[in-house]
Amino acid sequence: MNGYKNLNDALEQYAKYVIQQARTNLTKDNKGDGNLYNSLSYDILENTDEFLVDFLMEDYGMFVDKGVKGKTSTYPETQAALSQFQYGSGTGPKGGLRKGIDGWLRKKRFQWRDEKGRFMSYQTMTYLISRSIYNKGLKANLFFTKPFEKGIEKLSQELYAGFVKDVDNSIILGQKK
Repeated sequence: MNGYKNLNDALEQYAKYVIQQARTNLTKDNKGDGNLYNSLSYDILENTDEFLVDFLMEDYGMFVDKGVKGKTSTYPETQAALSQFQYGSGTGPKGGLRKGIDGWLRKKRFQWRDEKGRFMSYQTMTYLISRSIYNKGLKANLFFTKPFEKGIEKLSQELYAGFVKDVDNSIILGQKK
């Protein structure tokens, strides 16, 4: 950022805090296979009259964070009930849920046993799990939302102070932007 070093430092501090806390939340909750954890990053963008912190993650990260309403029920005690996402809405790709679950099961080499003690096929397990998720939905995890909001509370003074210092420096020292 040209001429806004203090503001840039404060934005960097904020973004690093959010990413670090979001990763901690994912680790604590043992969510997924590490792809979401590894995909978390940020970019700081400067336009002519605004500064943006662009947080990046795998596409499914927003579903993990905000939850997804089920077709027939949901988790009313969580944010999933308020989520803008819902299974059965017809807006998502067909078969995407099953494909993801099948891939996860095969990668983890995870299999249940039936009543007779035989291993269930991946196809059967994929069907059972995806049907349950489709009907019940996904609980909101808020792994990203919580640190995002807490970071704003925690670092708002640093952001303000950084901006004020940069403006003061440009007026007093005549620095160009």
